[in-house]
Amino acid sequence: MDPTIGLAVGRGTGPELANVFERVLITLGKASSTTIRIVRSPRLYHSYFSLKAEGSGFAEIGGLTRQDADHYERFCRAQALAGTTAVFRTAINAQSLYLVRERLQAVKVDLIEDRDSSLLMVRDEAQGFYTGENSHGPGVVHRTMKFSAEITGKVVAAALERARRQWPGEQVERVVMAYKFHLLDGALGDWVEEIAARHGVEIALAQPDTVNRNLIEHGLPRRTVIIGANEWADIMHVVLLDRLGSERQENRYTENIHLRPDVAGLVEYQTVHGSADDLAGLGIVNPVATIRAAAAIAERHAGCAGAIKSTEDALDSVGRQGITTPDLGGPHSTTEVTEAVVDLLKQPGRSADVLSAVEG
Repeated sequence: MDPTIGLAVGRGTGPELANVFERVLITLGKASSTTIRIVRSPRLYHSYFSLKAEGSGFAEIGGLTRQDADHYERFCRAQALAGTTAVFRTAINAQSLYLVRERLQAVKVDLIEDRDSSLLMVRDEAQGFYTGENSHGPGVVHRTMKFSAEITGKVVAAALERARRQWPGEQVERVVMAYKFHLLDGALGDWVEEIAARHGVEIALAQPDTVNRNLIEHGLPRRTVIIGANEWADIMHVVLLDRLGSERQENRYTENIHLRPDVAGLVEYQTVHGSADDLAGLGIVNPVATIRAAAAIAERHAGCAGAIKSTEDALDSVGRQGITTPDLGGPHSTTEVTEAVVDLLKQPGRSADVLSAVEG
């Protein structure tokens, strides 16, 4: 059966980056003589700024937020049910996104490496201060959220499983959990002790500022797993990419995996950067993260062997030629950078079709 890849598009620069994604995936499919079917969600999901522009007042904005969340959840569930293993999503409004992440019990995973050490960051997106629901009073917003022993156990188990796959045959030196556990009456600490005993691993539960201080003071051990609550990992992801991995968020993609059994086979890929509404329509948004996501999906989910390396080689070549967007100091457009990469990825004499479809 031909591989199928889902595509969900948000406003801002989403439509431009969706075109980049399809263009690169088409090229990689042709190079591998692979037919790839792309199923695009028919809804153009809101960014925060499009919500503010379209909605009048918190009640209407809240309604549009829930509509986006409900639709995207249905889209993900439908893809999982159909056997699709990957969805690429451009940035959408965070409030809608976190409703879906809570419902589907998502964690974000990213490996940050330097020459001597590796940090596997696992971001708990399924619970906590970014999740929950709002209610409004005069001049007041009440936000209700929760932590649970069940979800905490699932997040830790997912982190350990990913670490074993990342470093097969090697012992994980330490697992650190960065949470504001002092606000939870000791409950999270009790859960973590039980989870650590169950898995037979050492887990250090630490306040976010303590984790930051230790990283600054001591750097990374050779193998480190950090499970981060949203309020820490959201901020620190970009900082750690820069400090430990010499990477910019504009060049980086990441993965979200789902812990609910009915969607557990579906991996969502996204760029680390946001919707960049201020760049919408200007044709200068950096396409590198999207190009890399397309390559990863092509290789891991569509059977296009060598797609990641060939794409990295093409990006290196294009970068050395100075073909970059303005955020990287270059004069080139999104399309010019993308087409320069695509030209290097093409292999004559091979062909395949990438079929496009729209799912309601």
